[in-house]
Amino acid sequence: MGTDTLQILIAMIIYMGIVIAIGVVFAKRANKNSENYFLGGRSLGPWVTAMSAEASDMSGWLLMGLPGVAYWCGLASALWTAVGLLAGTYINWLIVSKRLRRYSVKANNSITLPEFFSNRFKENKKVLMTMAALFILIFFTVYAASCLVTCGKLFSTLFGAPYIAMMILGAAFVLIYTILGGFLAESASDFMQAIVMIIALVTILVIGTTAAGGLNAVVSNAQSFPGFLEFFGVATPVIEDGAQVMSNGMPVFGEATSYGFLPVVSALAWGLGYFGMPQVLLRFMAIRNERELPRSRRIATIWVVISLGAAIFIGIVGRMLFPAAYATEAAAENIFILLSTNLLPALLAGFVMAGILAATISSSDSYLLIAASAFSKNIFQGVFKKDATDKQVMILSRIALLVITAVAIFIALDENSVIFTIVSFAWAGFGATFGPLMLFSLFWKRINRAGAIAGMIGGGVMVFVWNLAVRPLGGLFDIYELLPAFIFSCICIVVVSLLTAPPSKEIEQEFDEVRAGIGVE
Repeated sequence: MGTDTLQILIAMIIYMGIVIAIGVVFAKRANKNSENYFLGGRSLGPWVTAMSAEASDMSGWLLMGLPGVAYWCGLASALWTAVGLLAGTYINWLIVSKRLRRYSVKANNSITLPEFFSNRFKENKKVLMTMAALFILIFFTVYAASCLVTCGKLFSTLFGAPYIAMMILGAAFVLIYTILGGFLAESASDFMQAIVMIIALVTILVIGTTAAGGLNAVVSNAQSFPGFLEFFGVATPVIEDGAQVMSNGMPVFGEATSYGFLPVVSALAWGLGYFGMPQVLLRFMAIRNERELPRSRRIATIWVVISLGAAIFIGIVGRMLFPAAYATEAAAENIFILLSTNLLPALLAGFVMAGILAATISSSDSYLLIAASAFSKNIFQGVFKKDATDKQVMILSRIALLVITAVAIFIALDENSVIFTIVSFAWAGFGATFGPLMLFSLFWKRINRAGAIAGMIGGGVMVFVWNLAVRPLGGLFDIYELLPAFIFSCICIVVVSLLTAPPSKEIEQEFDEVRAGIGVE
């Protein structure tokens, strides 16, 4: 192992040690009971709420997937996706956070998303809870796999070690950390990791732009590739034998293709996903006081603007500095690593690499914890053993963590997986399954349990149908599956609710009390 590689390793070990220490510090408090373990006792302050929500949301795709898209095909796709994410972030904090914080307390102090939906409609038979928990298990296992792919690519690229071994090592680290500290440790470390992520992004952006000769030089270079710097056009790499053609050390692009109305709408649709993201919605439920949410919204929005903007431009800078470094879309997701290791002293590069690790940990621990809670709290205790003790729930959650991690490892075995593609599918799954249901549950008095079940099933199933059967048809059907699935879920909720009996007077009264802020903090 060379001196530079050793310094990078030392820096990352120091960082990982700090993260483990946070888990140990919070372990006793987290393991006091299931509410503390899964929701932190509703004790988060505004800064931790905001930063941990965004860090757990963005994951490794922010530092690898998004720069990789910009490096591979230019500005348009990455930019419009970022605009959708920014709009979704702001609107979610603006209209959902306060009402959900109130309603989750009012609905029998719900501490998980499936539990909230079940209590909201006062279920006797826990059909809604079970279905919500199963969808969380499915989509979060896929989501966790994307994080493990990030770990594998990061460590194998840095240390030249086999991808699978490095991916499993990363999984083991995240698993141990999640078991130790639960939601409180996760949120506290996510706050730190959000800071590391944004510092890493801004550092590489500034140093990379300077090394490229300044902003004008970067823009001029990008414009030399057809469609690379257009809002409504996309660069088209010329591919032969699965790799981009190179000529005289430069990548070859064909004629730019149009990035018209449908692709723009499809990219903007990413913003709809926020209304159904459990890792973000749980932060709304966990804040100590709803009056602190406006401050959290401002903090979160600023963080997202800076982070997304820096990530996109890093990909464009990388295409100028290392134009022929990557010949496949999957490999292009390593551009952040390449820039860091080539532009920074080894020790500092190690801490910047910790930014990728931070993004990965902050997301995967959230995904694993929420998925485990869905099984142990909502399926085991909520359906099969209603008299289960807190201790039994906690033990089973650890077992669930092991099983879910094992499945995620299996999904992540392919080192040619494109992180952005994996994340987009899981994001659509949550957005369409829970997003419409969350909005209607919070803001439409007439929604009933039958409509809620129909909307959840309709949205979740449509994601698979559109992705696997409809979108491959191309043309007008080549739309990100989140948008049609979200619309279909909304239609199912409204139609079925209106065709079946209205909710009970008790449910309607609770809705009115939440809207008026009666009986809640």
